[in-house]
Amino acid sequence: MAETALAIIDNINLPALNGDLGALVAEEMDGLSIEFDRVKIPSGGGLAFEVPGDDPDNPETVKEIVGVIVDHHPVNAYWADKYSGQNNPPDCSSMDGKTGEARETSERRACKSCPHNDWGSDGVGKACKNMHRVYILREGEMFPLLLTLPPTSLKNFSNYLAKRVVAKGRRSYEVLTKITLKKATNRTGITYSQAAFTLVGVLSKEEAEKVAQYAAGIKPVTRRLAVAPEEYISGEDEDVM
Repeated sequence: MAETALAIIDNINLPALNGDLGALVAEEMDGLSIEFDRVKIPSGGGLAFEVPGDDPDNPETVKEIVGVIVDHHPVNAYWADKYSGQNNPPDCSSMDGKTGEARETSERRACKSCPHNDWGSDGVGKACKNMHRVYILREGEMFPLLLTLPPTSLKNFSNYLAKRVVAKGRRSYEVLTKITLKKATNRTGITYSQAAFTLVGVLSKEEAEKVAQYAAGIKPVTRRLAVAPEEYISGEDEDVM
């Protein structure tokens, strides 16, 4: 999309915030846990996301998610026994993609030099699964949705950020992003769903300043959430390189 064709967003409906959001959440949720609604990428090449709605047993299905990315960061997760959908937390996880911490011993290790993070460590791909969390705030909502990208979608996200956002001198929270799904097939013939990203608008200076304040306030909350088993989509990305 040409730069001149991008819409200038000067009135995005964000929640009214007084003071620091992180402090607000910490005070009101003291002793309680907070869970962001998680967007589920379907298996088998489906082209619609599952988004929690008012009825937890009947999630909504949407073909696109449009909003502002208020935070994103890498996370790694390793299961000693090959992950097969069990509801067990990872044996080791990293909240920044750089340093992992063992669940039982609290031992910390650099992900870069960890043998579980080497290609072929699980026989085909990596035993440690490299993922990326994307928090996207839709218009009119108080908290962002959490979309965890599997390894198969990381290249698309990296290219989007580098070529459509950073190359223009912008930050991810200064633009309006649309996320959709497309079908792809890995080397073993498994069809899976891959996230795709489109820049659909640029926030005005005033709106970008509002979102920057929101993003700074939400990070103390988003960056301390433990990796959940349901964030990883098993089987589809094991031979991605």
